[in-house]
Amino acid sequence: MTSPEVRSRVSDAEWKQRVDLAACYRLVALFGWDDLIFTHISARIEGPEHHFLINPYGLTFDEVTASNLVKIDLDGKKVLESPYDVNPAGFTIHSAIHAAREDAKCVLHTHSVNGIAVSATKQGVLPISQQSTFVLASLGYHDYEGVALRDDEKPRLVKDLGTNQFLMLRNHGLLTVGTSIPEAFIAMYTFESVCMIQLRAQATGAELVHVDPRIVEGVKQVFAAVTRGMGAGLAWPALLRKLDRANPGYAV
Repeated sequence: MTSPEVRSRVSDAEWKQRVDLAACYRLVALFGWDDLIFTHISARIEGPEHHFLINPYGLTFDEVTASNLVKIDLDGKKVLESPYDVNPAGFTIHSAIHAAREDAKCVLHTHSVNGIAVSATKQGVLPISQQSTFVLASLGYHDYEGVALRDDEKPRLVKDLGTNQFLMLRNHGLLTVGTSIPEAFIAMYTFESVCMIQLRAQATGAELVHVDPRIVEGVKQVFAAVTRGMGAGLAWPALLRKLDRANPGYAV
């Protein structure tokens, strides 16, 4: 369907969600966190139907638009006709989290080089930067069980995420959840920065200075109240302006 056809068949709220999600896909590509056509960012559509938006399988992230996003149900089946296919297997992780976490309005999963590299280290995220304290305040780990295709992995995945905002998938990549698309994106920006800083610090071969555990614990205690939204409300409009300069056309 063309943009006018899709726009006329969805609510204003869904269209805004579509525009933000398309922008999120393109920002992930702009920052270099994409992996060809693989991984997903899913967003819940408000309403009782438990419908979600996800990328058209086969398009690169910088090709995603508001109108070519595919509307699916919790089983990954299309509920609005679309010329594009989806990858139901790739929705396994997302569907588990959306079903378990009402607050997970957006689930963002990446296979970034920095994220996978840190996920392959036994120690995982180290408390060596200010950014790391925010991630460590709400971080879970999930051991690698192969390509995430099996439904029986879902309960373990949900348990390992718990109430956290960040999840490191061992030997696999990074995942964030947010009460909005901007929040999930800013969380991933922070997560990715933490991994990049850690790898660069370790590459120096110098002894690393760890943040005082009391500071990390203090961040954990105030995380929900102080960092709610990760500054997304302020950063998101600026990111959209950046995207408009670099890769416009997502809002069609």
